[in-house]
Amino acid sequence: MIELKHLRTLAALRKTGNLTRAADMLHLTQSALSQQIRLLEADYGRLFERKTVPLAFTAVGLRLLELADMIFPAIEETERDLSRLKDGTAGSLRIVVECHTCFDWLMPTMDVFRSLWPEVELDILSGFHADPVALLHQQRADLAILGTPEPESGIVFRPLFHFDIVALLANTHPLTREAFLRPEHFADQTLITYPVADDMLDIMQQVLIPAKISPERRTSELTIAILQLVASGRGIAVLPLWAVQSYLDRKYVSSRPVTQTGLKGKLHAALCTEMASKAYINDFIRLIREKSLCELPGVRLLN
Repeated sequence: MIELKHLRTLAALRKTGNLTRAADMLHLTQSALSQQIRLLEADYGRLFERKTVPLAFTAVGLRLLELADMIFPAIEETERDLSRLKDGTAGSLRIVVECHTCFDWLMPTMDVFRSLWPEVELDILSGFHADPVALLHQQRADLAILGTPEPESGIVFRPLFHFDIVALLANTHPLTREAFLRPEHFADQTLITYPVADDMLDIMQQVLIPAKISPERRTSELTIAILQLVASGRGIAVLPLWAVQSYLDRKYVSSRPVTQTGLKGKLHAALCTEMASKAYINDFIRLIREKSLCELPGVRLLN
């Protein structure tokens, strides 16, 4: 028997392109997801060809996806309509971000949200804000996107995702001969960062401060300006992979992992307690998680 969970599994596989990310999206272990697929294939035959990138669905898989494309939009639209009937249609969603590079993926998410909730007034507070949670308390923002949360009265935190952070070097830099960068590699380098405090920089908090290393510093507000400085040999930078992948693809600069296990950052959504039950805000958070998992390199969901 075809169940909704089976269709969700296939839809997640199509969105993400692989089993690992699909399991992440569905909050399942990869073994549990594989078991679902085996049971469905036992009834209907092979759903997709193994070891293809992206996944190539068989006629059976494509037919089930057609069914999913009919059912899930209707369910989602009904859920939004019921929320509107319950809570009313009006609302606002003013977003503030702590992370310079968040705009790279936030804008496309906002575009999708507008099409789903056209009656919600959507806005993003301009500029970089070092203390976005304060704007929630002041009722100047409804949702904040930030790194590591600190428990605070009246504020609810929702996990978004963690992401790979890489070191960026000029293509001719001697450190490109290394498989990964250790803390001591930064000691005699100029570290190029955004103009923010050290407690907002993962490279400082997770790697350099514990190693008691304090390199020379240079700052820039713009990601492209940082990359230009790196490419011209003025220093090295450490940025989220999603923010620089297109430049790496064009071989504008080179990248290396930071430490043997790699450096990762985390993002959370913060909102006031009274806003936590708003259906449109929860839908926006869902969109962030799903679109980021499917479209950004080096991303895994936080649970």
